[in-house]
Amino acid sequence: MTRELEDQVAEEERTLVFGRFDEEDAWDLGQRLVDRAMAHAAPVVIDIRTPSRTLFHAALPGSAPDNDLWARRKSNTVFHFHRSSYAIELEHRRKGRSIGPELGLSLSDYADHGGSFPVRIRRVGVVAAITVSGLASKDDHALIVGVLREFVKA
Repeated sequence: MTRELEDQVAEEERTLVFGRFDEEDAWDLGQRLVDRAMAHAAPVVIDIRTPSRTLFHAALPGSAPDNDLWARRKSNTVFHFHRSSYAIELEHRRKGRSIGPELGLSLSDYADHGGSFPVRIRRVGVVAAITVSGLASKDDHALIVGVLREFVKA
């Protein structure tokens, strides 16, 4: 089952690619994520950032300051591996390892838990990370992917 799920996430990463992405896109995408989360009363933090700055951030009712820390750690994982944090979680679970000294990564800066997805631009690469924190790993990931599917089509 884990391998099938890994393949599914890899396919999401291959297909949910942008032709372009700027601050207005980050705002639009962030608002769509907020709307979807609010419709389900999801107590999450939503964060869209480049490696050097925040483009969108929202802390919804019921979220906690800890969710901001998780969002930062998960987005750092995306920037390090250029893959979704859920893909990294699934791979590590299958291989029986986790983020830590063996990978040269600090647990205070990285997290191999789902909920951060790369913004990949065709013929450019990963330029940002979209992160949701506050639900279970798979649910944080699913919230992002559900909104991204609609956003990338539009």
